[in-house]
Amino acid sequence: MSKNNALCYEDIHVGMSEQIEKVLGNEEVQTFADLTGDNNPIHLDEDYASTTMFKGRIAHGMLTASLISNILGTKLPGTGAIYLSQSVRFRAPVRLGDNVVVKATVSEMNEKRKIVTLACECKVGDVVVLDGEAKVMVPSKADK
Repeated sequence: MSKNNALCYEDIHVGMSEQIEKVLGNEEVQTFADLTGDNNPIHLDEDYASTTMFKGRIAHGMLTASLISNILGTKLPGTGAIYLSQSVRFRAPVRLGDNVVVKATVSEMNEKRKIVTLACECKVGDVVVLDGEAKVMVPSKADK
């Protein structure tokens, strides 16, 4: 990605938003388990998962949460943004094969520190499966 896909602090305003969509299937869940070492059978073993309250396999909550990073690093603000913090609340499970719609909306701006706060939400259909807040430091035009 080129630097041309980056927004500077001055280009951003409260209310701006971006979204992506991603289907979380077996391959994504298995890869996440391999990368993190989180081999909980609720994510990987259908026989086990069918005996749980979810009645089947579900994606890792943090896999769903990690999709927010796509928006912050590539769209809003994009290249050059530095992730400072992320809070998440897991509201409902994501089942294998679900299409997750991830949205981040600018909710606050700190001009002195060049920090942008974004409200984050992940949905499957009309169901909010995760919400929270991210803070990113954004380069200023004066920094370029």
